[in-house]
Amino acid sequence: MKTSLSILAAAAVAALGFAAPAAAEGEKYVLVSHAPDSDSWWNTIKNGIALAGEQMGVEVEYRNPPTGDIADMARIIEQAAAAGPDGIITTLADYDVLKGPIMDAVASGVDVIIMNTGTADKAREVGALMYVGQPEYDAGYAAGLRAKGDGITSFLCVNHTIQQPSLVERCQGFADGLGVELGESMLDSGTDPAEVKNKVMAYLSANPDTDAVLTLGPVSADPTIAALKENGMAGDIYFGTFDLGTEIVKGIKDGVVNWGIDQQPFLQAYMPVVILTNYHRYGVLPGNNMNSGPGFVTADGLEKVEMFAGEYR
Repeated sequence: MKTSLSILAAAAVAALGFAAPAAAEGEKYVLVSHAPDSDSWWNTIKNGIALAGEQMGVEVEYRNPPTGDIADMARIIEQAAAAGPDGIITTLADYDVLKGPIMDAVASGVDVIIMNTGTADKAREVGALMYVGQPEYDAGYAAGLRAKGDGITSFLCVNHTIQQPSLVERCQGFADGLGVELGESMLDSGTDPAEVKNKVMAYLSANPDTDAVLTLGPVSADPTIAALKENGMAGDIYFGTFDLGTEIVKGIKDGVVNWGIDQQPFLQAYMPVVILTNYHRYGVLPGNNMNSGPGFVTADGLEKVEMFAGEYR
């Protein structure tokens, strides 16, 4: 497995015209995410930054607010910048709360790359070098067009973190792709698995003509899969989801989930370290922001995805 990943990473580096150094030069990069400790999806991010640090010969650190509190995240960014790293890689989960600490970090001379959550425009506004991630509205729109082509006209969007604009953009994009109003189709499910499951079952019971379910990641997908199995709709209702994970991949394989949208979180963590390292060593920087997704994962060609689900995919 390590050999396969080394080849993959080397190919990604070569594609940017970079060569990994033979020895470390002392750089340090800190990745700050908004994810709570309970969200296992971010394990892939942790693996991505760790592998990049190993291959580039730099020190890396992953930090996050244990409960997902954005104000706590802002303090972590401030603390990270005060320690004087060569660069900070961070999500932009709440622009209003995080723009100040990020702009202060840039003003102090720390180079910043925004990843995963945010947009290229917002990254530019806070002074970051670039954005690496998935355009969320565009991904939702592409998913909506796909579902429309499959005959879908109504849906339930299970939003586990409704206060995050990027997740709302996924639901809105899906509705626009279908050509319908989002309206009350977006469910504020919360993150407790039992609560998500019960809310999904209650919605589908009250709205039996719903054609499809869209979830926004494992936090909402896993209990939704359980809900559909319990109410007998598993495999019968059209089911798409964002992101991948062990249960999602199993659901795709079993015919419960039609597709998963892979935003490739491994690349969201890995590429910023590679880019920052080569920028600081050689003064080279890609001219454009980097879209890591969307890519649709279906039952066809699941072998490698299944092999690395929850780890590198």
